[in-house]
Amino acid sequence: MKDSLSPFVKWAGGKGQLLDRLIARMPSEYNHYFEPFIGGGAMLLTLNPEQAMINDVNAQLVNAYRQLKQDAHAVVDAISTYEAIPCTKALYIDMRNKYNEKIEAGILDTECAALMIWINKHCFNGLYRVNSKGFFNVPYNNNVNGKSCDRDNLLGIGNYLKQNDVRILQGDFEAACEGVTTGDFVYFDSPYVPISDTANFTDYTKDGFSYEDHVRLSELFKELDKRGAYVMLSNHDVPLVHQLYEGFSIES
Repeated sequence: MKDSLSPFVKWAGGKGQLLDRLIARMPSEYNHYFEPFIGGGAMLLTLNPEQAMINDVNAQLVNAYRQLKQDAHAVVDAISTYEAIPCTKALYIDMRNKYNEKIEAGILDTECAALMIWINKHCFNGLYRVNSKGFFNVPYNNNVNGKSCDRDNLLGIGNYLKQNDVRILQGDFEAACEGVTTGDFVYFDSPYVPISDTANFTDYTKDGFSYEDHVRLSELFKELDKRGAYVMLSNHDVPLVHQLYEGFSIES
């Protein structure tokens, strides 16, 4: 591992507090690194693998990674212009509306990435939640003068992504794993199985992550294991997970 970086957005299920335990259980040597549900990227940014494939279904999140790789300075400069103005509730609503206009128009650019990062620091509890139309709908957190980004960290992430062979995909997790071969390491940090029957599946994307998706994920996990890849997955310690991954080493 090289100097570790840290996630530029707060993301549900982030692995910051579990990294030591996860890293202790991963292979000491592997070929390519794959992370089909990149989220905040805590594992990636700690490991800094020279060859990696990262993916997420959330187009705005993927755009942020792509824009940082392309020109992190431009993203940081855009965020800096937003930070020059105290964040009132009215300003937050205006910025959120501007961000949703980008989503509606399908515009994935530097400004969209900067808006996403800024909003993540000014929305309630750093949640990323969208409605059925795919629009971001988390309320303001009343943080008037809160810092929206760590400039050095964002530039460091951009530098890492640019100087290494890091492919950034946007789409389904199965498609993201098509190139996995013997000796590769795949870490799955998918949306979790709900703890109770009344808990909701995730709203990270307007389509959510269904029971059928969890079954499909477990089948892919088994297929990659047969290919000779190293596979590791995080999830809730619930009966369905034990059922889906029966025969594999499971630790609470």
